[in-house]
Amino acid sequence: MNNRLRTLLAATDLSAPSRHTAQRAAMLAQQIGARLELVHVLQQSALDELRELFKKDGEALQENIRSQTKKKLTRLTDDLAVVLGRSADCHLIEGIVLEAIMAQVEVLDADLLVIGARGTGFVRQLLIGSTAERLLRMTQRPVLTVKQPPREAYQNVLVPIDFSSWSQSAIQLALTVAPQAEIVLMHAYEVPFEGKMHIAGEKEEMILHYRNIARKEANARLSQVASDAKLARANWCSIVVHGDAARRILEQEEKQGADLIVLGKHGLGMAEELLLGSRTKYVLAHARCDVLVATH
Repeated sequence: MNNRLRTLLAATDLSAPSRHTAQRAAMLAQQIGARLELVHVLQQSALDELRELFKKDGEALQENIRSQTKKKLTRLTDDLAVVLGRSADCHLIEGIVLEAIMAQVEVLDADLLVIGARGTGFVRQLLIGSTAERLLRMTQRPVLTVKQPPREAYQNVLVPIDFSSWSQSAIQLALTVAPQAEIVLMHAYEVPFEGKMHIAGEKEEMILHYRNIARKEANARLSQVASDAKLARANWCSIVVHGDAARRILEQEEKQGADLIVLGKHGLGMAEELLLGSRTKYVLAHARCDVLVATH
């Protein structure tokens, strides 16, 4: 993965909650010296329906919508210039929303797509069900989902590590977007066939012994991962917990006061490679803080 984020593309539906997305994108662009681009998509099917519904006045109504939307987008861009210290470019596009956004990502060669978890239109739908899977399947670029109003640069970043090939990408991405933050490397482990051991009547002390072995191994591997990533000892810590990874991630989000979670698009195992990782989907849906997904 290229660690340099040169161009950020923020998708906005121009709603009040969506302004948080644009503000976070502007703050991040200013922090890392990247170019910021904004995109808003007018749903082509809605425009066509409007023209058909009002017949004679349909064309005029379409033009008025385009004009008013352009003004709102320009006003947002001007507001963000105060944060950026320079102007951002904006793009008003007509088409199928998701496809149009992804096409713009490719046209601009954007290194990071920034979207919102809340909004009044398409943004509200981006993280619900199959649409989130489609979005992350359609791009090889990292995707930042903004869930909270931005107040400062990211300070506490939680990076779940499963020792797959995605782990190093997630760490490097975290260092890029939050170079001054405290990095918490976290691994959730489960002893293989632990459930079957209980069913088979294995003694609890033996199961705890196996857990202890797994914990020690995970701690050693986390230290090696941090060393490979060249993390400064003063800027990171590690946490190893037992249990289901997705739920433990959300628990640690709260305990650590994380304002950003950075994780891989997939995880270990064939099922995780064939589908958007179930862990990733769960965290995207339930995390309270912002979530950044490394896609490769």
